[in-house]
Order: sequence, then C-alpha cells, then structure tokens
Amino acid sequence: MSTESSRAPDQSARPADGVEWNAATYQRVAQPQTTWGTQVLARLTLRGDETVLDAGCGTGALTAEILEQLPNGRVIAFDRSHNMLDRARDLLEPRFGDRVRYLQGDLQTIGLAITGEPVDVVFSAATFHWIPDHPRLFAGLFDVLKHGGRLEAQSGGGPNLAALLSRAETVMHSPDFAPFFAGWPGPWHFADDLTTATRLQDAGFVDVTTGLEDKPTVLADAATYHDFLRDVIFGVHVARFPSDELRERFISILTDAAATDEPPYALDYWRLNMSARKP
Repeated sequence: MSTESSRAPDQSARPADGVEWNAATYQRVAQPQTTWGTQVLARLTLRGDETVLDAGCGTGALTAEILEQLPNGRVIAFDRSHNMLDRARDLLEPRFGDRVRYLQGDLQTIGLAITGEPVDVVFSAATFHWIPDHPRLFAGLFDVLKHGGRLEAQSGGGPNLAALLSRAETVMHSPDFAPFFAGWPGPWHFADDLTTATRLQDAGFVDVTTGLEDKPTVLADAATYHDFLRDVIFGVHVARFPSDELRERFISILTDAAATDEPPYALDYWRLNMSARKP
C-alpha cells in the first residue's frame, strides 16, 4: 500500500513499527548518513531529464542534490514515514515545486503498481537494511525500472554495528527490558556483498557490482550520541517500551557505556554498496 503524501503535523514521534521517525532530530544528527549518500550520488551520471526514485528519501537532503542534477527531470520521493516526507516537502517544494512527487509507502511492496510510472534510476541510501525480504525488494525495484535503468544504492551490511548491537543485546536481556523483546527478531537485515550480488542477479539485474566498506564513525559528544541512538539507530527498540522512563534508561545505559570506549562515542559502521542495471 502507498499513498500520495498530504500535509500533516510533524509529530516528531519515535519510530513505531518502523514507520514514524523523529524527523527533526534525524535532520540534525544524521550527518554520517548524508555524507555516505553523497558518495553514492557521485557514482551517478545523469543526462538531466530522467525520472529518479529516491527510495527512502528521509528529510530530502540527498533528494535536493539529485534534483540539482535534473534540470529537466523529476524525482519520486518515497518514504515510509509521514514525518520524513513532511520535512522533505518543507525543504524541496520552495526550490523544486512540482518536479517532486511525494509518495508514502513500504519498500517491501514496491513495484510499478505502487509508483504508477516507471523510472530511469533508483537511488537509495541508508534504507535497504530496514527491509526484511531483500529478494522481494529487488524484484520490486526491477519492476519499477525502465529497460536500461540503473540501481545505485548503499545500506548497512555485513558486520554493521556489531560491537554496539552486542552491547545492546546484553541490555535487552537484562530483567528490566527482556519482557519487551521476547520473540522479537529485530528490525534489520544486514546482508553481505556476495549474497546481495546473487539476489540482484536472481531478480534479473545485470552489470551487478557489490562491496562492503568499513566506515567507523565517531560522534562529537554524549548528547549527540544519545540522540543518535534514540532517533536513528534504536528508535524502533525504544518504541516497544510503555514509558519515557524506560526509553531514557535504555539509551542512557548505552551512552554511558560508550563514554568508556576508545575513542568514546564510536560507531562501528559498515556500508554495503550496490550497483546494477535492468537489461
């Protein structure tokens, strides 16, 4: 299911079931994701008249960079979160007007029936690891692309955040938090590069290139790290708690532990790059 996004108040909500995000905080602290996405954009060579699907557009910072390369083209800004799309619209509409179409939906079900039109390029940054079924995702993206169309994407992959997630698992299994995670598989799928290449080929893509890239990231201070964990990494986790007190305690435990790391407030990020073409 997808809907053309209409204006609604930005509730700055915590992620709930992977849908809603604190878009204001994300826009403020998610500089690492924006920087990596800009590097993915550098792999694109555009004529300037294409239609591009920004699959997981977030607050629109990278969408704006795409549009700068499309003086005669258009972008479909696609995201699951209404809050993110509202932020994207605030940024993009004054500059690019009707050259952007805002579409709210789940990438797990993406396809030509969802977008309503084929596209020349699918671009995505920091999104695909939130989609549980990658074979289905890639089949849907293949369906959306025109013949000769390209996919350029990056997401978390391989051993992404392994040290942080191991620490979080210990906290999640402690008596105060364990009841809220019983039987929960978690929100992410961090695929490796070889598996991803096979899945893209199985979906019908050619000229497939994939690779893992080590991107360790150190955040500035405890406050930035705290907000980054709460609203970028563990938003879906803390949404499972019934009180703000539990949410704050969970994030504070992880923040206090990171203060003792060397260097402090480091995140062991790995990025999965993928490029492919529809024949």
